[in-house]
Amino acid sequence: MFDQIVLTWRINHRVNEMLLAAISEAGLRSSLSTRDGRDVARQFAHLHNVRVAWLEVSAKDLAKGLKKFPSKESPPRAALKQALASSTEAIAAMLQRGIDAGGTLKGFSRGVVPALGYFLAHEGHHRGSILLTLKQAGYKVPPDVQWGIWEWQKI
Repeated sequence: MFDQIVLTWRINHRVNEMLLAAISEAGLRSSLSTRDGRDVARQFAHLHNVRVAWLEVSAKDLAKGLKKFPSKESPPRAALKQALASSTEAIAAMLQRGIDAGGTLKGFSRGVVPALGYFLAHEGHHRGSILLTLKQAGYKVPPDVQWGIWEWQKI
């Protein structure tokens, strides 16, 4: 069962990759904010930054070499893809350590499974925000991606 925890985290990453790949360049720069809120690229950057912040709390050695994006920067797709892949693997290693330690994880007093739940909820929230931004800004995500991100048994 514990292998499923890391597997679930990696599926979540593949969902993020699928969505990022399907967004046009103009879509990445879209935002509904009228007060300098995050555009779509910055929302993906935020996912990476939150991962790094948790790694700095829970597994500092795994955070080494991972750089946060500046909060006002809209990174290019390639930088987002690379950063998200790196932080995905670091979080996977952190979760595996927690599993190996009997389910405990520094910074998450309730353990590995609630930590995974937190990460999935946070990232799912931002994917929903990204999809809503794109829809309202007039940038379509292909239907195979729009619905495909829910087919976790195939991803």
